[in-house]
Amino acid sequence: MNQLPKAYEPADIEKKWYPLWENRGYFHSDPNSGKPPYSIVIPPPNVTGILTLGHVLNNTLQDILIRYYRMRGYEVCWFPGTDHAGIATESKVDKYLRAEEKICRDDLGREEFIRRVWQWKEQYGGKIIRQLRTLGCSCDWQRERFTMDEGLSDAVRKVFVELYRKGYIYRGQRIINYCPVAKTALSDEEVIYKDVAGKFWHFRYPLADGSGKYLVVATTRPETMFGDTAVAVNPSDERYRELIGKEVMLPLCNRPIPIVGDEHADPAKGSGCVKITPAHDPNDFQVGLRHHLKVINVMNADASLNASVPAEFVGLDRYAARDLVVRRMEELGLLEKVEDIRHAVGYSERGDVPIETIVSSQWFCRMKELAAPAVEAVESGRIKFHPERWAKTYFHWMENIQDWCISRQIWWGHRIPAWYNDANGEVYVGMEPPTAPGQWRQETDVLDTWFSSWLWPFSIMGWPQKTVELEKFYPTNALVTGPDIIFFWVARMIMAGCEFMKEIPFRDVYFTSIIRDDKGRKLSKSLGNSPDPLDVIATYGADALRFSIIYIAPVGMDIQYSNDKCELGRNFANKLWNACRFRQLQGPVSENYLSLPPVTELSSDEQWMLAKLDFAVESSAKAIEQFRFHSAAHDIYELVWSTFCDWFIEAEKQPLRGDAGERARALRVLDYALDRILRILHAFMPFITEELAHAMGFLEDDQSIMFAQYPEKSGLTFDEGAVKLVDGKFELVRQGRALKANCSIPDGKKVSFYLKAHDARTAEFLKAEQGSIAGLLNAERLEIGTDEYDPAAKGAAPSLLGELGTIYLPLAGVIDVEAEKAKLNAQRTDLAGKIAGASARLSNEKFVSKAPEAVVTEARRQLEEMRSKLERVETLLRSFV
Repeated sequence: MNQLPKAYEPADIEKKWYPLWENRGYFHSDPNSGKPPYSIVIPPPNVTGILTLGHVLNNTLQDILIRYYRMRGYEVCWFPGTDHAGIATESKVDKYLRAEEKICRDDLGREEFIRRVWQWKEQYGGKIIRQLRTLGCSCDWQRERFTMDEGLSDAVRKVFVELYRKGYIYRGQRIINYCPVAKTALSDEEVIYKDVAGKFWHFRYPLADGSGKYLVVATTRPETMFGDTAVAVNPSDERYRELIGKEVMLPLCNRPIPIVGDEHADPAKGSGCVKITPAHDPNDFQVGLRHHLKVINVMNADASLNASVPAEFVGLDRYAARDLVVRRMEELGLLEKVEDIRHAVGYSERGDVPIETIVSSQWFCRMKELAAPAVEAVESGRIKFHPERWAKTYFHWMENIQDWCISRQIWWGHRIPAWYNDANGEVYVGMEPPTAPGQWRQETDVLDTWFSSWLWPFSIMGWPQKTVELEKFYPTNALVTGPDIIFFWVARMIMAGCEFMKEIPFRDVYFTSIIRDDKGRKLSKSLGNSPDPLDVIATYGADALRFSIIYIAPVGMDIQYSNDKCELGRNFANKLWNACRFRQLQGPVSENYLSLPPVTELSSDEQWMLAKLDFAVESSAKAIEQFRFHSAAHDIYELVWSTFCDWFIEAEKQPLRGDAGERARALRVLDYALDRILRILHAFMPFITEELAHAMGFLEDDQSIMFAQYPEKSGLTFDEGAVKLVDGKFELVRQGRALKANCSIPDGKKVSFYLKAHDARTAEFLKAEQGSIAGLLNAERLEIGTDEYDPAAKGAAPSLLGELGTIYLPLAGVIDVEAEKAKLNAQRTDLAGKIAGASARLSNEKFVSKAPEAVVTEARRQLEEMRSKLERVETLLRSFV
């Protein structure tokens, strides 16, 4: 044994073990081994990213799976890497250049800017990968990849070319979502809708016949009216049927536009007239196609107004233009009314500004054909979702899937492998530039970042080349990810796997919980409620953070997190540390601790401990395999904290003081249990378990607990009735201690107890355990029998009823009973008054409705606390009768 210091210092232990694990190649897998494979690909964090609590939860869960199956004898490989994050990284580097060098990307030009991004990536990128090591993640770092590595870029080009040649990828003019900050197209999934206050402006569009009549149309975006090319009315609307084919004059432009009949106009909504702006609204775009309307885009790349609008509006920001349009329409007497509304406005996920819907020539991927096999994969159960309810969300999106806009107007990313010959209009798509004669220019757009991420499960293993990694580890076993990217990533990966590998990419998908603060708010930098995990690790230790966040994360439910909840994990680690220190004080590890004596040679407490250990070994393994990590953590916590430390170690102190045979047996069982506890806990708390396994002498210096076999059940058969009797014994001890506490008797004060057993068999068991029970109760005297307790003869004695009998605490000579009764009566009167006042306050509707929610919640909590305390006081008073 290596003597453990008194205090557990996680930082020292974590710094000691991680470099050793990595330098010895413990995380590196061998695809040529004969072991069964188990693999996971990490959801690649953005190369610009830093560790968040979401990453902590996600990667701790993955590490638990990897470490568990490694101990189960699998050849495990956890493939790590980072995503190039096109828009985010380009924006980050552009801001860096503006701050440090007073230049922007346009000053540098495309090639030089891309060179600078690579330079920035090498210098600053990948910070999160280094931080994952701090957390203890056992990734195969030798297989780390980046989505713009040469091999992964080849995969992206190959997929684009193949889909283009199959007719799935095409270029066309469509309405797209556009971010004026990033100046690029966005997919539907990159738009976040927010409920915001807005206005409905109702404008009058005069008829072009000079009659003085007008049609009223409404809009939330007055600045787009310069792109109006028609007004639509429903053909069945008798109010306007005769006007179809005539024209109105577009105000401010003095341009005639037709009145068209189209079902898009709803007679029941507003005036029944709809302004049609084909370049700036998806529904209007379809109306424009049906009626062959002109398409006029009125915006520049930064959402300012372009030269197609009247001169006084050219160059104005969209919101400044909006204000001026409304002012001019009012001056002309063409503003009918203004209506205050709340409506859903699309925001750019990256830019966090309202998007524009504009017409643009973009590259798209047809998704319906790709979606069909991906739907079948989940319907058939070949891929299982955990929690299962996310399958409904998945199916709904897949059944309503739209074509994917895959082109982006930025420079950092995979440039689309398409070339144009302006001389003859020819378009060439291929892995390499065209060799045919002519002036060819390559497409300037890059592909959506997700276009490389959807290939991640197989491109990270070397596809399109045939590799030993693909042969061994594809398909992967599990994916751990957030439900917020079920469309962005999960669904698309399933589609890509089915299309290009003809095989699903993973068998199970576990969706993590959303982490909120203790007030129920989502964690965010703007709210200042998002702790830095590295600070948490510095305070509590990586193991404490890992264990705590799993312990408080029930499947499918949000997590309410605060840093102080990590005290649970830290206290747990300290408890285990002190248990090992206690064992070290008893002498060297038992030579034969890996096996057990026959059941007949074991004490009842030892049988109880081993039965509980067998249960935890089986239940925790089953929970991990079923993705019930929270349940596994609770089972292990209960085993270590309560079963082993609070009860078994204390109970074993008696045989440890016995003869040589008793002592040797007790140490052997302690060592057997402790060795297995460290192994089942390792996946959750890797650092402390490695340290303690070596310190206890369970491992040689050149061994690691991560390769120790995950424990199996002991193989012994325990009498269930005998185990329940020990449960009952410990219950009586708990109740005896509670009686002392209720009477304010110090723990160290020795008192007498009387145990009335339920029956003769129970009394026989309790008498056999009399020394153990007396020691655990710190009893001066312990009497056990089946007779009723006689208060007239023996004095007042509070009692509590348990499974095996009733335990009494005779108070004669211990406390002044009359004084205690007087004190309790005073407490009862005081509490009753306070409860009456608090109840009246909470019955006051005015208080409940007007007081801050936190104040009302606290008042209710205090009331319940006082009621509980009153109940305890009254129970004690009754015991004195």
